[in-house]
Amino acid sequence: MTDLKLIALDTEDLEVVSAHAQDAVVRVADMGYARRDQRFALLMNRFAWESDTPRGKGTRKRAALDFRGVTHVAYAGFDPAAPEGVLNLLAIGFQLTDSPSGIVELRFAGGGTVRMTVEYLEARLTDLGAAWAASGKPAHALD
Repeated sequence: MTDLKLIALDTEDLEVVSAHAQDAVVRVADMGYARRDQRFALLMNRFAWESDTPRGKGTRKRAALDFRGVTHVAYAGFDPAAPEGVLNLLAIGFQLTDSPSGIVELRFAGGGTVRMTVEYLEARLTDLGAAWAASGKPAHALD
C-alpha cells in the first residue's frame, strides 16, 4: 500500500484530505499549536479508506496532519489540557472570511472541535509508514 502525501491549498483539496482523515483516532497529547511558527499539527491513526475491502476490517496508518499560516486556535467540547483524551475525527472544513484568510475547523465525534484562524489555507496530510490491521471498520448511523 502506497503512503499518502497530500496538500490542500483550496476547499476542493481540503475535501480530499478530509475524506482520507475521516474516522482517524487522535490523542489530545498528539496535537498542538506552535504559535511562533504559525503551525498546528497532529498525529493520528487514520483509517485507510483507499485500501478498504468489502469483506475486511481494513487498515489503519500512522499519519501527520499540519496546517500553516495559523494565527489563532480555539478548542471546544473537550479539554485540550487532558493528554489522555482520545478523539475521533469526523471532518475538516474551511470557511473563507477575507480571502485568502478563513477558519479551518476540525470536527470530532461527540461535538468536539478545533477552530483555527488562518491567513491562507495550507494543509498537509502525510502517512508516516506504519500500518496495521484495524480492529474494525468505522460505521456511522445515518439519521
